[in-house]
Amino acid sequence: MRVLAATFPAILMTLWGFTVAPAREMLIGDGDLVGTVNRYLVVKDDSLIEIARTFGLGYNEITDANPGMDPFIPRPGKVIPLPLSWILPNAPRNRGIVINLSEMRLYYFPAGDAKSVVTYPIGIGDEGSETPVGTFRVTEKRIAPAWKVPDSIRRHDPRLPRVVPPGPDNPLGSHALRLSGGSVLIHGTNKPWGVGRKASHGCIRLYPEDIPGLFQLVQTGDRVIIVRQPVKIGLNKGRVFMEVHRGEQIDYVKEALRMIMARRLLHRIDGAKFFRTLKEKNGMPEDISL
Repeated sequence: MRVLAATFPAILMTLWGFTVAPAREMLIGDGDLVGTVNRYLVVKDDSLIEIARTFGLGYNEITDANPGMDPFIPRPGKVIPLPLSWILPNAPRNRGIVINLSEMRLYYFPAGDAKSVVTYPIGIGDEGSETPVGTFRVTEKRIAPAWKVPDSIRRHDPRLPRVVPPGPDNPLGSHALRLSGGSVLIHGTNKPWGVGRKASHGCIRLYPEDIPGLFQLVQTGDRVIIVRQPVKIGLNKGRVFMEVHRGEQIDYVKEALRMIMARRLLHRIDGAKFFRTLKEKNGMPEDISL
């Protein structure tokens, strides 16, 4: 059934002349953008949650790009944007992982030449259990990990065992990467609807179908940079783009201007486009050039 669910949308898009979603790995050109915003025709029995998973998006990405649409019963016949384009975070593009908590997305740069990137949607820590920002290293790789339930979690639910063995009830999923510091893992999940949400106790969750690929790419010792960048600025083919993600308690105008001025791009910005993009916060790169 999973194969049919993943194939059917692509067939529909081909029949209607729409572009099929790109692969997880994308080439990096001369600018800061990767991927392409695509379109999808909603059909009966679709949900935004399943559409997002089919095309490698998180819940936050699909709903922010389609505000006001019922995520469980979207209207059939509606053509919706698939936000499959991103401005790369403001971080080194050397070999390793960059995670932007604000957009709930992970980027893996497989080589030091910065010519390609592999990207996945993620779930992150809930309020009170926020995923920490900082620079870490991958210290351990484990297949079929057992979950040693922290005492802090067992205090909230004493019915939980001290150790959950590998299997379908294990919240770590099929693979796990431990980061330096010891408290944070990048892992799969048995609750895929939590990808694109703040739903974990601080760890970083990937879709069950995504974690094996990342696990194979990552090596012990790889660097992991975790940032919080709700506003991203990028250049592409001489144009200035801005990508804004909702949910942060900051002055968005001040943050956006700070980043634009840091790159000396203020004279190239269209004010109306700038403020419209900040207001919409749709999570997609928008051209704000004059």
